[in-house]
Amino acid sequence: MARDYYEVLNVPRDASLEEIKQAYRRLAREYHPDVRRDDPQAEERFKEINEAYQVLSDPQRRAEYDRRGQGSAPVGPWDFETLFDDLFEPFFGPSRSRRDRAPQRGADLRYDLEVSLEEAAHGCERTVELVRLDTCPACFGTGAERGGGREACPSCRGTGQIQFSRRTAFGHFTQIRTCPRCGGEGVVLRNPCGRCEGTGRVEVQKTLTVRVPAGVEEGTRLRLPGEGEAGLAGGPRGDLYVVVHLARHPVFQRKGQDLYADLRLSMVQAALGDELEVPTLDGPERLVVPAGVQPGEVLTLKGRGLPDLEGRRGDLHFRVKVEVPRHLTAEQRKLLLRLAESLGLEVKPQRRRILDRMKDLLP
Repeated sequence: MARDYYEVLNVPRDASLEEIKQAYRRLAREYHPDVRRDDPQAEERFKEINEAYQVLSDPQRRAEYDRRGQGSAPVGPWDFETLFDDLFEPFFGPSRSRRDRAPQRGADLRYDLEVSLEEAAHGCERTVELVRLDTCPACFGTGAERGGGREACPSCRGTGQIQFSRRTAFGHFTQIRTCPRCGGEGVVLRNPCGRCEGTGRVEVQKTLTVRVPAGVEEGTRLRLPGEGEAGLAGGPRGDLYVVVHLARHPVFQRKGQDLYADLRLSMVQAALGDELEVPTLDGPERLVVPAGVQPGEVLTLKGRGLPDLEGRRGDLHFRVKVEVPRHLTAEQRKLLLRLAESLGLEVKPQRRRILDRMKDLLP
């Protein structure tokens, strides 16, 4: 059962319409979600206050509510335009049209965030800073100082348009233009807020913590509801979209969930095989190199690639690169020639440059 509407607005059952309006204005300003951002119950309380006001401010609904008792007067969809007209009328005066006062949702914002492959693999929390439009704390988004408000534009007398007439050789000519002073709204601010200059919003620098889940890919969009710009006339906030970009890694190249890297081996390691310590996103691991591995072959560590958003991990592949020494000592050349003879290979070694032979003679 809903709470008693008179109790919600804290007014007696015989309260006048003016008393109900005053109570509503006071409570709506006090419990507006933009005013009580740290109170998780503020939005529900604000809805409850608006629901009670819709019923008790309407004579027919109020009479039905009083006749049938608590919870029996159904409330239709909120007419936010009417609610905000009633809430801010003491500051602004009657509006030219309800459309001028309709709440508007704040703009969505985008933030591009670069993360490393390690952060993409394991997930992370990152702190981001951005500048956004927030509800002015001085006027609570009304745009006016206390005691100020809206009044009919003196230039167009509230019509939003200005007529220009002139007589020409072809007759009397009249042109209608949008009023430059009020921008066609028909109303202007009296005593606008000094902090936001009447806009109802100010730029603020905001620091937020973004949770990056493991398995994000290039271009993944993370949505932070309600972290965009503040709305106008009490409209809801927009959202913040964080677009993730993967930084270039000094070792690994990514293809989907798989990672690739070069494994440089000497010709001796390639011929005899070896057991090496290789880098992975989880730290160093051992990799067995089979004897006789050929250049271009791929050695794989299963499950050491990147995860997807469901936790399934790709593989880590090492492409074999065999490095041939460019400079050999005389003894090393003799050993290679003996190896060639033992393998039945006929090799015609090229003469070494004089500079290389002189280096061998130096201590």
